[in-house]
Parts: sequence; C-alpha cells; structure tokens
Amino acid sequence: MSVSPAPSLRVLSVIPPMTQLNTPYPSTAYLTGFLRSRGVMAVQEDLALALVLRLFSREGLLAVRACIADLPRQQRTPRVQAFEREFERYLATVEPAVAFLQGRDPSIGHRIAGRHFLPEGPRFAPLDAYVDDEGGDPLAWAFGALGVTDRARHFATLYLDDVADVLREAVDARFEFVRYAESLAQSQASFNPLAQALAAPENLVDRCLRELTLDALARHVPHVVLVSTPFPGNVYGAFRIAQAIKAHDASVVTVLGGGFVNTELRELAEPRVFDYFDYVTLDDGERPLLALLEHLQGARPREKLVRSFLRVDGAVRYVDAGEPDIPFAEVGTPTWDGLPLDRYLSLLDMLNPMHRLWSDARWNKLTVAHGCYWKKCSFCDVSLDYISRYDAVAAATLVDRIETIIAETGQTGFHFVDEAAPPKALGALAAELQKRNRAISWWGNIRFEKSFTPELCHRLADSGCIAVSGGLEVASDRLLKLMQKGVSVEQVARVTQAFTEAGILVHAYLMYGFPTQTVQDTVDALEYVRQLFAAGCIQSGFFHRFACTVHSPVGRHPEQFGVRLKPLPKVSFAKNDVGFVDPSGVDHDVLGVALNKALYNYMHGLGLDQDVRSWFSGRVPRTTVPRHFIERALA
Repeated sequence: MSVSPAPSLRVLSVIPPMTQLNTPYPSTAYLTGFLRSRGVMAVQEDLALALVLRLFSREGLLAVRACIADLPRQQRTPRVQAFEREFERYLATVEPAVAFLQGRDPSIGHRIAGRHFLPEGPRFAPLDAYVDDEGGDPLAWAFGALGVTDRARHFATLYLDDVADVLREAVDARFEFVRYAESLAQSQASFNPLAQALAAPENLVDRCLRELTLDALARHVPHVVLVSTPFPGNVYGAFRIAQAIKAHDASVVTVLGGGFVNTELRELAEPRVFDYFDYVTLDDGERPLLALLEHLQGARPREKLVRSFLRVDGAVRYVDAGEPDIPFAEVGTPTWDGLPLDRYLSLLDMLNPMHRLWSDARWNKLTVAHGCYWKKCSFCDVSLDYISRYDAVAAATLVDRIETIIAETGQTGFHFVDEAAPPKALGALAAELQKRNRAISWWGNIRFEKSFTPELCHRLADSGCIAVSGGLEVASDRLLKLMQKGVSVEQVARVTQAFTEAGILVHAYLMYGFPTQTVQDTVDALEYVRQLFAAGCIQSGFFHRFACTVHSPVGRHPEQFGVRLKPLPKVSFAKNDVGFVDPSGVDHDVLGVALNKALYNYMHGLGLDQDVRSWFSGRVPRTTVPRHFIERALA
C-alpha cells in the first residue's frame, strides 16, 4: 500500500514564461488541487504573468531605456529611436494601460479610445486600412457608436505590442508574449543551444525572472518546485527558473514536467538537464508526483518511481514502476487559489468576435474528459497518453467541479480544453446544468461530426455554449479521408451551420502542406473555406503548416502517406518534428502566405466575392469546386 506524503512537505508549482496573458495556464491549477486533496501543502505561482507585469511597468520601462542607452547609436532601430523620442509618454501611460486591460481602471478607456492618450507606434499602422470615404468613423463596423471599452482594449493591446517590439529589438530578440526563446527547445536534438543560452550573461528579462523566482521562494519556502512546461516557448524560462533556484538553494528539489516534456523528451539522454532539474516526469503528473513525494520522504525506494528520469552516477536513468494513473474522476478539482486573478490582461488583438476568445477575458479552464474519444487523425500524436487514454467522468461530477470553481473564483466563464469534447458528454453536461438551474458561459474544442444535430446545438447554446472550435484541416474529401478525420466537407458545412443557427460562433482549424497535397488541392480547399465564410457557417479560422511528428501515424508509417522521412540526427534532448520528402514537390511556404492573407480578410468580412486565385502571388489553377457547392450542401 502506498504511503500518503506528509503534510509538512511543501510543494510550489510554477508557470514559466510564456503562455498567455488573459488567464492562467491550467496545469498548476490541476496539480495544486490534486495535491491538496491528498494532504500535501501545495501552492502555485504564475511567473509568466509576473514577468510581463514587471517589464510593462514604469520600473520596467526605465530599465528598458537603460538597456537602450548601452546600445551603440547605429544599433538602435527606427522603432527603438521612436520609443526614445516618446519615452515620457510611454512612461506616463504604461501603468494606466495595463490597469485598464486588467479591468481595474475602466474610466481611462475613454481617453485611450480617443487616440490622443497613448503613443502610437508601427502596430497601429493597419488601422489606416479602414478608411471611411465619408469622413466618419473608420472602425464603426467593428465597434459601433458606443463600443468604447472594446475600442480602447484594441488600442491598448496594439500599444503593448509596440512596447514588446521595442523590448525585442533592444533587449532580447527571443521575447514574445506567448512564447519565449522557442527555437532553443523545439525539436532540438542537442541540448547545446539551450546550454549556451543559459551560460550567457543575464539580460534584463533573465534578471527580472531570477528576481521573481527568488521572491516566490522567499514567500513559500518550498521543499519541491514543480515547473510545468506545456510548450517549447516555456522551456528556456523553465530552465532559467531552475537555474536561479539551484544557485540560491541546491537542496530545493526541482521537477520538470508538462506537455513539452511528454511530447519531446521521451528519449531524454542528456545528463546536463539534471544540473537544473532533479527529476523529469512523463505524462499525467499525479501518479509520478505521489511516488516522488513518497520517495523524498523515505517511504518509497528510487526503483519504485513512476515515469521519471533522473541522473544516477552521471548518466540519465528512466524509472517506471508501472503503477496505473489516477482515474480522471479522482484527480479532483483544479484550484486557482494563490494566482492573482485580478491581474490578468484582457487583450483584443484581432477585430473578430470569435478569434478574440483566446486572448480576451479570464476563463476557468477545465477538461470534460481525459484524452480523445476519436484518436485516429493521422497528423495527431495519437500514440501519446494525453491523446490515447480516453477517460470520461459523469456529468454530475463535472458540474460539481464547475460549481466549486465558481464558488472559488466568482467567475462563470469556462473554456473546455479537451482535444475534442465528446458530443454525448456535452449533451449530458447541458442536461445537468439545466437540472441544477446553473447559468454559465462556455466554449471548447470539438470534432465536426454528425452527432452535433441542430437539436443538440440548440441545447448546448441554452446551456451556455457561446463558441466552438474544430478541425476542418484541409478542406478536401480526399485528404480528409487520408487524415482519417471521419468527416466530409459537406458534413462540416451542415454541422457548422447548425452551430451558427443556434447562435454559437465557429472557429475552424485549417492545415496546409499535408502529404501529397497538390496546388490544386490547396486552391480548392481555399474555395471551400471561402464558401463556408460566405454562407456564415464559420466566423473564424487559422491556417497552420502541417508538421510531421514522430508520434503521429504519418511519422510512424510514412509509406502509407506517400512520403519518405528524412533521417534525424542523434537525439539526446528533444525529439518531435521530423522532416519528410513529399514527391509532389509543392512550395507550401509560398502558398501559405496567400492562404493566411485570404483568411485574415475573410475573418473581417472582406474579399468573399473574389476569385480565390487573386490571393496567390503566382499563377495557380482555377478551382474545380462548384461555386455553389456549400450552398447546395446546406439545402
């Protein structure tokens, strides 16, 4: 029988930079809630948010100006020089702008909306594209006559983007709001680039992160620090955090986990990683952490750890006692206790009602079920635990969690972060919410499958569903079949129409560059997308370039998809993306520029009557899709 960790062992979970600024990434909330349910003294910190708030303050801007002063004049870009000229205005406005985006000072929105308060850099240039020939308000189509708050939020977001660009050009070229130094980790076979970056002298961003880390250690005095890294753009920050901890007190146990680790470090063999982290755990953290905490208290031998890497006699060793994961019904309710929920920033970077949901407002992130009920898509990492192990809970349990979170946060907005929320589970959720007369707002990711009937879509809308996102991927029946999506273009049209008619916004994930995709396929796919926008079936979308991963069916069986994988270098660190040779020989990079340009315009209601060939810089074939294909499918 396992021994529960003693309450005296204090555990701190941290979110490293960068993830998103409007709401906490949920990994630490899940771990903290679970550990507390097992009697562990667990707390959490969002160091990503703390870093941004430190940099985007009067103190932070003064530090940025000091960095600029150290630059030779010839290295100061036009953007940096403009920042210097307007510095006093930036200094006076940065904290009011941040407070407005946090919802703490709404009255300043009137001044921001008037466009005479904030200094305007290059990020404001696209606003000039919205020209009103009659001399009226060029943005009235987006905000109307009274949309002061949204208008000001958009301008304040552009303002922060301008300052971030200055920081990137004058302080740290790797800095971005949603990712930081991503290239140092993503599919990096060798640890050398990251090691060199960590050995370099600290810049302003590094120094701020170290100070914030030490502040958190002083507040919580933890024995164990868990660093959750969901994306490659968190990894550099995670290692800088661990570096600061080890320099301050080497006895603090540091543990690395999260989505990046689960995906890219499954073959970890680099001993230098353990100069920073004592342990690296794979897949869901609950069971490995319980085992690790027991080990640290002397109640479990090292050989009984679960899915954990560690360094033994200078070499990396993987230990897995093979104990089963904690059932999803028993992981407990995530908690946001300890996170500064009133300090997150509601950003509005794109004038599209659906697209804004990812960056605007604070959402309680929750999972309807563990894993994916479909788990067949050939481009997806279906062999990994977070996809392959499907584990659902009863609707009553889910709504119990929802009610607990509302009581804690006082907020009723939920983002369900499933790979694809099951239609049956969502229907049961809607019924349980109605049974309890509980009003919430929610959105999440789904598959565009036929189970989402008009009747079910209306029930979901009545339960509080405001938006859904789903993978249309390549709008081609041939390629959808090759992808094993289990849907057709006609079916997607009917399902998305059902959501739209129920008053639910729809976002489509789109893909280009899939194996054997031709130029004709790409042109036809864009025509399908144009018709879906024109028919009002979808309101938002995003094109991403297909990447072959070693954990996907394409990466595991490339011969079934007509491609040949390029050999990988010797891997001791990260392994995920793998290059491939597609006999079609299509230049997808060039096509991608046209696809994203077209999509940007479609999301703003522009160019929907244009021939899709007009978006491409070179000659492309005429579409073979009938002009009224979607219209007929809906009829």
